Amino acid sequence: MNTANNDVNPEIGLGDLEKTVILNTLLEVPFGQRDEKWVDQFLSVIDQANLKLGNPEVIVASDGFPYIQLQNVEAEESFQAFVISKQLPTILLQGFGVVINPQKERPDWVFSYGDIVNYELNDTFYSNESSFSHSQDIVVIGKDERVLVGAPSEAILPKYLKKQLREFLQHMGIQQPKAMLIARSFENEEDLKQDLVFNFTPPQLKNDKLFEEISSAIAWMLPKHYSVLFVDEASIEGNAFIEL
Repeated sequence: MNTANNDVNPEIGLGDLEKTVILNTLLEVPFGQRDEKWVDQFLSVIDQANLKLGNPEVIVASDGFPYIQLQNVEAEESFQAFVISKQLPTILLQGFGVVINPQKERPDWVFSYGDIVNYELNDTFYSNESSFSHSQDIVVIGKDERVLVGAPSEAILPKYLKKQLREFLQHMGIQQPKAMLIARSFENEEDLKQDLVFNFTPPQLKNDKLFEEISSAIAWMLPKHYSVLFVDEASIEGNAFIEL
């Protein structure tokens, strides 16, 4: 796996000094006292605050995913600044998550790759409101079922995310990974809800454990509000899947 060495440029520029001070104050609060207000304040400053790279710069955590290690900086400490908002191209192209202060007994925060993707797309790490259905299921779409289908836009699957998904799925043995977007109306709901659909199912893989590993990784790579379905491509009339 690639590391951040020679890829991360810690000299892009300093972040917001005021937000750095606020962040350091927030991180002094014990975990048991970190309420919803604390979370809101933390998320409002972490993207532009000054941080520093840990050693090593990138680790594979216990969940099996790669993270850039970042630590907060103390007053009057000499450091090379790492500012998340200024390092987005590196993080997104390399496929990293971000962990804050992993040297502690308990990290202060962990951002998945999908959280970083959402920040780049929507200026927030977590989107509370969306048109996704929040369904997590394996479905077969009947030929008589009325749904709207189409290709995911750049605002949902940007090129760098497609690349990460494609390379991972091919590595896991899915030679032609494809995706599409479907919109369906649910009972008692007027608005259409959408789902991101991939073109494989557990029976096709013939390995439930492998499917669980793949679906878990997809969830890590996508923003948390996305809903994902897995469909047998042959069950779709007028196939609307696009190659990743």
